[in-house]
Amino acid sequence: MKVLGIESSCDETGVAVFDTALAGAAGLRAHAVYSQVALHAEYGGVVPELASRDHVRKLLPLVRQTLAEAGLGVGELDGVAYTAGPGLVGALLVGAGVARSLAWALDVPAIGVHHMEGHLLAPLMEDPDPVHGAPEPPFVALLVSGGHTQLVAVDGIGRYRLLGETLDDAAGEAFDKTAKLMGLPYPGGPQLAALAEQGTPGAFRFSRPMTDRPGLDFSFSGLKTQVLLAWQQSDQSPQTKADIARGFEDAVVETLAIKCGRALDAAGCDVIVVSGGVGANKRLRARLQDMASKRGGRACFPRPSLCTDNGAMIAFAGALRLQAGQHDDAAVHVTPRWDMASLPPVAA
Repeated sequence: MKVLGIESSCDETGVAVFDTALAGAAGLRAHAVYSQVALHAEYGGVVPELASRDHVRKLLPLVRQTLAEAGLGVGELDGVAYTAGPGLVGALLVGAGVARSLAWALDVPAIGVHHMEGHLLAPLMEDPDPVHGAPEPPFVALLVSGGHTQLVAVDGIGRYRLLGETLDDAAGEAFDKTAKLMGLPYPGGPQLAALAEQGTPGAFRFSRPMTDRPGLDFSFSGLKTQVLLAWQQSDQSPQTKADIARGFEDAVVETLAIKCGRALDAAGCDVIVVSGGVGANKRLRARLQDMASKRGGRACFPRPSLCTDNGAMIAFAGALRLQAGQHDDAAVHVTPRWDMASLPPVAA
């Protein structure tokens, strides 16, 4: 089954083709992502109306480009998947409108995909580990991005239990805001992580929020305040800036690792699957792999290019549901706020 996936939930326009007849990573026939970072940089954040208009401009050219790279004609598609939520309502409607129109014209099924389920399933697209194979439920998923930080027990595809989530800023949001208060350019998260590579470990030590008490929820707003105070009271030299960035990154990474270990205990499993934009962070990957291996388990990640928003994860998640016989009616509808626990299961 060859499925076109469209992602337009925020400030990336993503298109991909996933072919279920091909095994592992080969199933991803082609994918392309257009980022709106330059468009929003002068505002220091995403402007929803500008994001929607840019999706309108970029989506159809990206569809044509991706089909050409996949070596497919539009008539060879067997289904269309699109991000139906959560996300910015205007941006979501652009992708949904194109996807539903295309599916209607081709007389193929279409399905709206939950954005976070796409992230959660992204590591399953990769080639299986030669020793352990592909991760299979039950496992714990850490969804960590600019808009979400969640720990989810995955009992099966479509069978999700929320174990813990952030009570304020998401981890990626904390990265971006901390970078901004230190004067780093937008988007700040990747800039701060790069700067932390030059920092001295232990020069600044910040708290590991909410790790001194039971529970699996997160809070990063207080950590952000600690960094602000440290920055204001420092000499603000380039090395000090790098040292503070390293201290902040270490605090976030260690907090996530501690909570992931607790989540594995709570779920009674030893496999952690990590996705979302912060999942591309090198130090987080190394720390979680170390934590999981010491427990006799493993940590699984998608390739870094599939951690951020992309059409590949939507094509893959949609293909799983379309193969199971699930599809939507012909109406164009989106769900800007959508609880992942409400999704129907996919039969094994």
